[in-house]
Amino acid sequence: MIKAKPNNISRRPTLTNTWLTTQGLWVMALLFGGAIPSSWAAPNVTRLTPPSELFSSGQPGPIIARFLPGQRFDLQATITADDPSKSITAVQFMVDQKPVKLAVSLKDCSTGCLPQIPKNATIASARAFSATSPGVHTLSVKAEQSDGQSVSAQGNFEIIALSAGGQKVKNIIIMLGDGMGAAHRTAARIVSGGYAQGKVTTPLAMDTFPVTGMVKTSSLNSIVTDSAPGMSSYVSGNKNNNNEEGVFPDDTLDAFDNPRIEYLSEYLHRKEGKALGVVTTADVFDATPAANAVHTSNRGAGTGIVDQFLDDRDLSGLTVLMGGGRKWFLPASVPGSARSDKSDYAFSSTDAHTALIAKAWGAKPGKLDTGRDLIADFQAAGFAYAPTRSALQSLDASHTDRLLGLFAFSNMNVALDKIDGRRGNVTSSGSKIVDDFGLPDQPMLDEMTDKALSVLSTKKNGFVLMVEGASIDKQAHNMDTERWILDTIEFDKAVARAQDYAKKHKDTLVIVTADHECAGAALIGGSMVSDNQLIELGKAGGASNLRDKVVGIYAEARFPKYTMAPDGYPQATNIDRRLLVGYGANPDRMEDWRTNEQPIQDSQQPFVKQAPLNAYPSDATKRDVEGKYMVTGQVPGADAVHTATDIPLSAFGAGALSFTGLMDNTDVFFKIAQSAIGGVVFPASLK
Repeated sequence: MIKAKPNNISRRPTLTNTWLTTQGLWVMALLFGGAIPSSWAAPNVTRLTPPSELFSSGQPGPIIARFLPGQRFDLQATITADDPSKSITAVQFMVDQKPVKLAVSLKDCSTGCLPQIPKNATIASARAFSATSPGVHTLSVKAEQSDGQSVSAQGNFEIIALSAGGQKVKNIIIMLGDGMGAAHRTAARIVSGGYAQGKVTTPLAMDTFPVTGMVKTSSLNSIVTDSAPGMSSYVSGNKNNNNEEGVFPDDTLDAFDNPRIEYLSEYLHRKEGKALGVVTTADVFDATPAANAVHTSNRGAGTGIVDQFLDDRDLSGLTVLMGGGRKWFLPASVPGSARSDKSDYAFSSTDAHTALIAKAWGAKPGKLDTGRDLIADFQAAGFAYAPTRSALQSLDASHTDRLLGLFAFSNMNVALDKIDGRRGNVTSSGSKIVDDFGLPDQPMLDEMTDKALSVLSTKKNGFVLMVEGASIDKQAHNMDTERWILDTIEFDKAVARAQDYAKKHKDTLVIVTADHECAGAALIGGSMVSDNQLIELGKAGGASNLRDKVVGIYAEARFPKYTMAPDGYPQATNIDRRLLVGYGANPDRMEDWRTNEQPIQDSQQPFVKQAPLNAYPSDATKRDVEGKYMVTGQVPGADAVHTATDIPLSAFGAGALSFTGLMDNTDVFFKIAQSAIGGVVFPASLK
């Protein structure tokens, strides 16, 4: 008990036994030579959710958890009895010293909890709580042990007031360039727009947005976020742990029972009847798309994630879902299926802990069903299904109420490879990359965005649409420069579609941002040689040739000049005096500065270990090896990593002026909600 005592002090639980105080235990410990008789020991509160500094450190701020008036979230506490022979028998949550009038479930940690959690711990949960009074509120929990002792702990949270404003925003479009930092945007501008005497010839669409701010991206448990909490912060108003989306951390093993936070889509669907659209170039189970509608502590739990998209559509208002990820929708008996009980969810009606989620939230209980034909179930629920670009284009959006598009087994092909496929370009072996992946008829992101907007426009109460350019991040992880640059250009073309829509629909807000920066991308300069010379220097190899004779810095970088084809993408990326990109968050890599003919193997593809995909390079040290130029990395492993660098956000349309200055990613949520619920208001700095 002596070792456990600092937790009791820092997290401020109070022993309420009638004759023995917590401080008194310390006195008795001294009298008994450091040992406390077990009959005098106290239960201990080790976690109180929502998270707060008041509970964690005893400090009243900063306020960690913030919510909209009426936004729903779960309350939870982990309480450990003072010895294995005792148990926690009753728990009461209180807000501002008033009892919370919700059912409380008690989960015994003898099974199903994290290994470090004692077997005599209990997890108490009250689900779907909400408060309406603005301001900081005190959250308390009081637990009673089987021997009559009790313990309490205290935290806090805040309800953010919404001001009465002017016009309410009807439609919200969040354009999310995954991993897209300032350097990624600049590189796309250089390649697609060009520079003349230091000025941009043709700006990106996102460059023309009138308002730009900067966003801090850290997650609940790290300065460096991953995509799950990076996206979830924008649409829940709260920090999540890395790997988690739409939930606070807990002490159980179940990936789908964590304390939930109501998403923007769920809140606006419940309050305003708005629809939700999710469009991505990734597998639809991936972190960013899922972090708009799915609640889980494991972003990799693909079967349960895609099932929850459909099963809980009445909560989220899901109307459009497009991207890759067909492998999760196919019955397990079909080749290429990834459905598995291990990544699924099922809330047992006999388990009070999980049954309360379904009852309080109105969520479906789920089922372990590897044989489920999820495409058929979407169609039975009224969704039109498009498996190809051709099928997508043939759909009459005016007669399509709901839309599911699945264009790849997992992540979709990147823009460079899709464009090469459309142009008929082949590799040195005579094949097209898109053919190697087996599903070549894939749409571009702007084509998906157009169709999503057409379907969502039929919704009289408006919509929330999230459009993700996913492989900006995925190819930056691979340090595959031309692939992420062209994906950024593809993303910007989708931004232009959203901007055009907002110009015609004045009650629409468009936000362009990222969940984080990836790879520490840096535009270091330009090649000093022609492409033919670069090829010859690559044959000679080594740093003396591929670095010292190629990398032009400052004035020697000049202005790389790419020629754009009629389809809006560069005619060629292997040009003379090309743009050169370095990385500050990179592992070791081989480099020859020319466009990689093949992408790196995508481990999420179900057929990646079969020919021809198994012949692709496995990591960045397995390509460009002929040049014998190894760039030493700063990070371990085979992938470049995310950074904690702030990222830009640009806004257009109704409510755009709110998105100025430096803001936390959770602030974005409240600014959106203010415009949608309270109405557009001018920030104080602009009045």
